[in-house]
Amino acid sequence: MTALRQATEVVDPVPGAASPHLPEQPDLVQLLTPEGERVEHPDYSLDISDDELRGLYRDLALVRRWDVEATALQRQGELGIWASLLGQEAAQVGAGRALQPDDMAFPTYREHGVAWTRGVDPLQVMGLFRGVDNGGWDPAALGFNLYTIVIGAQCLHATGYAMGVQRDGAESAVLAFLGDGATSQGEVNEAMIFAASFSAPVVFFCQNNQYAISVPLERQSRVPLFQRAAGFGFPGVRVDGNDVLAVLAVTRAALAAAREGQGPTFIEAFTYRMGAHTTSDDPTRYRLASELEEWKLRDPIARLKAYLSRSGVADAAFFDSVEAEADELAARIRSGTVDMPDPDPTVMFDHVYAEQTPPLAAQRAEFVEYHASFEGGEH
Repeated sequence: MTALRQATEVVDPVPGAASPHLPEQPDLVQLLTPEGERVEHPDYSLDISDDELRGLYRDLALVRRWDVEATALQRQGELGIWASLLGQEAAQVGAGRALQPDDMAFPTYREHGVAWTRGVDPLQVMGLFRGVDNGGWDPAALGFNLYTIVIGAQCLHATGYAMGVQRDGAESAVLAFLGDGATSQGEVNEAMIFAASFSAPVVFFCQNNQYAISVPLERQSRVPLFQRAAGFGFPGVRVDGNDVLAVLAVTRAALAAAREGQGPTFIEAFTYRMGAHTTSDDPTRYRLASELEEWKLRDPIARLKAYLSRSGVADAAFFDSVEAEADELAARIRSGTVDMPDPDPTVMFDHVYAEQTPPLAAQRAEFVEYHASFEGGEH
């Protein structure tokens, strides 16, 4: 055990309870066991077709392949950084597929799976991490806001947007994504106060992947995160974040309640970040290999594949076709990323304001003149 691990080791928050890093947790909504067996829950049912089940598997597999390819590209110097979602695919795909077309999602910087479900081209996300733009998709058209790097800020954005939707009389809802670490941020707590006070149609979706970078969950909270919602006056629910069916059912119900005027819900998707926080992180410095191996047994893709195979919903030919499609996607992502042209430096002035102001125009002109002074000369 490393010194850092020893320094962060504490007793369980609840005497006699299982380790907070392990998936044996109470109050966990589950519709698909880690072994791939379908179970029922008294409060959350899910009517889903075979085509939809196969579609969810395809989502999970392709999103993971995108993530693996992006990590490799970063290691080869083609991306500045990458925030992996390895292990969190079910939480993101399940939540994303619960959204309706008119709903709006507010992501952090890791919601590649949600982006996929909203129709964002992976290359538009790759451009952000390559540093050639700030995100190339239209949030209004896709119902998916631009990535937010400032921890927790998107929760305020989402709540404000939801209050606007409420005042417009629109029958839509808002889904705000956050991590377990963000629950310690003031912005998140302020957002939940506003959401509760105005019964805003927003759902706070917390992906509890057990670590805020290197800080384990028990250092941040002495109670399960979903229980915090009660202090703000709205429901909280904990769902198995590695069970795509349960995540879909719980998020769909919470969004429906928001649209019906019942106010916000806090969802804690209990999952695990199987990779590093970002490619700048070394998780071996603060967590044990045995912990990772324990969570690999709860792999969200393997459990759905087991269910599809056992139930006869999908056969070997289907899985082979998804793998072939994943190979094609990976090749497109690789070639598209490597071939991305560097932007003209002046584009940074184009979208600062809806209409360019005289001071901004002057700054642009000065910038152009300065760069022109380097052409053809030695400086």
